[in-house]
Amino acid sequence: MARAVRQFICQVCGASQPRWQGKCDACNSWNSLVEEGLTAPVSGAASGPASRRKGRTFQLEGLQGDSAEPPRLPTGMAELDRVTGGGFVRGSVVLIGGDPGIGKSTLLIQACAQLARGGHRVVYISGEEAVAQVRLRAERLKLADAPVELASETNVEDIITTLSQGQAPRLVVIDSIQTMWTGAIDSAPGTVTQVRGSAQNLIRFAKTSGAALILVGHVTKDGQIAGPRVVEHMVDAVASFEGESGHHFRILRAVKNRFGPTDEIGVFEMTGLGLSQVSNPSALFLAGRDVNTPGTAVLAAMEGTRPLLVEVQALVAPSALGTPRRAVVGFDSSRLSMIIAVLEAHGGVRLGQHDVYLNVAGGMKITEPAADLAAAAALVSSLSGCALPPDTAYFGEIGLSGSVRPVVQATTRAREAAKLGFKRVVSPPLAQEKTRQEAAAAGREDKPADRGALRADTVSHISDLVAQIAAAGPGKSRAASADDATRDAATPYGPRRAAPSRGRQPADWE
Repeated sequence: MARAVRQFICQVCGASQPRWQGKCDACNSWNSLVEEGLTAPVSGAASGPASRRKGRTFQLEGLQGDSAEPPRLPTGMAELDRVTGGGFVRGSVVLIGGDPGIGKSTLLIQACAQLARGGHRVVYISGEEAVAQVRLRAERLKLADAPVELASETNVEDIITTLSQGQAPRLVVIDSIQTMWTGAIDSAPGTVTQVRGSAQNLIRFAKTSGAALILVGHVTKDGQIAGPRVVEHMVDAVASFEGESGHHFRILRAVKNRFGPTDEIGVFEMTGLGLSQVSNPSALFLAGRDVNTPGTAVLAAMEGTRPLLVEVQALVAPSALGTPRRAVVGFDSSRLSMIIAVLEAHGGVRLGQHDVYLNVAGGMKITEPAADLAAAAALVSSLSGCALPPDTAYFGEIGLSGSVRPVVQATTRAREAAKLGFKRVVSPPLAQEKTRQEAAAAGREDKPADRGALRADTVSHISDLVAQIAAAGPGKSRAASADDATRDAATPYGPRRAAPSRGRQPADWE
C-alpha cells in the first residue's frame, strides 16, 4: 500500500520543504515553493516483488581497452556541428536553452530539414505550437519539402509509444521540456518534479533506441536554464543560444559536452530565410568600427578552439556623483573593478572621480582573463584622448601587482590577427616562449611565416602600456612620438612613476 505525501518543491533549485514558506532556504528565492504530491510506501509494508529483489553482479573493467570514437550524425550545418563536436552522437541527449524568440526553433527546424533530406528519420515534437504553426515557419524558411515528421503532443508516454513504432528515429526534438508531463507524477506540467520525471523517461528512450534527442529549455530572468539543475547533469551536452534583439547575429555556446570540447561557439546570422552560418565571425564583429576614436581596442580572444577578434569600447567621463558609475556590457564587472584598481595603484591612472563604461561591441560576451590588457588599453585611451593604432591587437592577463601575465594559444591569436590585416600585437613578454611550447606540443614547428609580417610589442607591466599610449599623445602617430617616450609632462593621469624600459621597443615575434 502507498500513501500520498505532500511536499513543497522550489521551482528554481528543486529543493523540497515539508511546509510552505515565503523564501526557499536553499536558493533564497521568494514565492518559488509549489505544493506537489508524491507517492511513498507505508512504513513496514512491502511494495511488491520488486522490493524483495536482490542485486545482481556485473563485470568490472580496467582503464585499458578499445575506446573507439562514437559514431556521429553530422547535420550539414558546420557551425552547429562545431558546437556539438562533429555532429550528434547516437543515443546522446542535448539540452538547448535561450531567451524566447532568440531563434531556437528556427535553428532546430533547419537542422531537422537538413537531416531529413539526407534520408534520416527525424521527428519534431512541439508542446508549445500547433502543427500548423510549425508548418508556417517551415514554409517561410523554404523547408516545407523536407520529410520531417511533426506532432503537437505533451504526454511523455504517448510520445515514447509513438516513436517506438516502425523504424527508430535518428533525431528527436522536444520543444520544450517544460511543457511535457507524465501520468506517473501527480503534479502540474512545468513543475520541477514533472520536468525531471519527463526528462528521465525521454532520456531512457534515447539510450535504448539510439536516437539523438534534443531538449529545448526555457531560461529564467538571469539567463539560466529554467527547471532543476539536475536536468543539466542528466543530459550529455548543454548549449546556450545567445543574442540580442538589436543585433542580427546569434551565438550558440557549448556549456557542457561529454563528447567534445566545451566553451565552443557557433556564430549564426539572422536573415529572412532563417539562420545563416558565419564562416568568419571576426570580420563580422569588427565591421563598421571607428579606427580614429579614442577608447577602442581590438582584443584577440579565444572561444573554445576558435580565435575571435572583437572590439572593446571604453568611455571615461568626469562624474558628477559622489560614487562614480561602473557600467559593463559583455564583460565581467569584477574584473573591470580589478583593472581600475591596478591602473590606479601601479599605473598612475586616476579613475576614482570618473564614470567608467565598458562595452564589447556586437553583443559578444568575453569572460577569459586574456581580455584584461585590451580593456586596460581602452580605458587609458579614453581618458587620455589618444586613439590606439588601428592595426594593433591586444591580449594578456593583468595581475594584482601590475604585471602582465602570458595567456594560452598565443600563436592562434596572432595568426587570426595577421589574417585580418593587423600588423602588430601587444602581448606579455613570455607569449613568444608560450608560442614555441604550444607549437611543440602540437607536433609542429612555429614559423614566422605563419603570422605574416606581424610584429609584437611586449609589455611586462601595466606601466609599460600606459607609457606607450601616453607617448603617442592626442593626434600623434606612434613613430612620430618615439622621442617623447620618456617625457613626463602634465597628463590626465596625474603623477606617474617612471616606466621601466623592458619590452617597450618593438621586436620581431621570434
